[in-house]
Amino acid sequence: MSAQNSKGIQTLLDAEREAQKIVQKDRSKRVKDARNEAQKEIEEYRKQKDDEFKKFEKEHTSGNKKAEEDASKDADERLKSIKDAGSKKGDKVVEDLLRVVTDVKPQVPDRVVAPPQA
Repeated sequence: MSAQNSKGIQTLLDAEREAQKIVQKDRSKRVKDARNEAQKEIEEYRKQKDDEFKKFEKEHTSGNKKAEEDASKDADERLKSIKDAGSKKGDKVVEDLLRVVTDVKPQVPDRVVAPPQA
């Protein structure tokens, strides 16, 4: 009877080991499935946030484009007015500069200042 009990116990131990293998295999599969599912959710969330960012960027950069266009237009107008003023009064300005540079009128200062000593 002892040999039969021993054989029965061995059969139960073998069955328990086989059950543990099956449970371990199932756990590994569920962990892998959960990991894959989490990765899919992460990708979906990333795509959603990326789409939201692109929408936000599109809404807010359109104002910048308008401001850029306005600034460019304003700069072009100012540049044109400066060029017009230069073409109208440029000759007179050059003439006045040459006259001031070439007509030297030396003047003696009222009092002489001594140079600073080092």
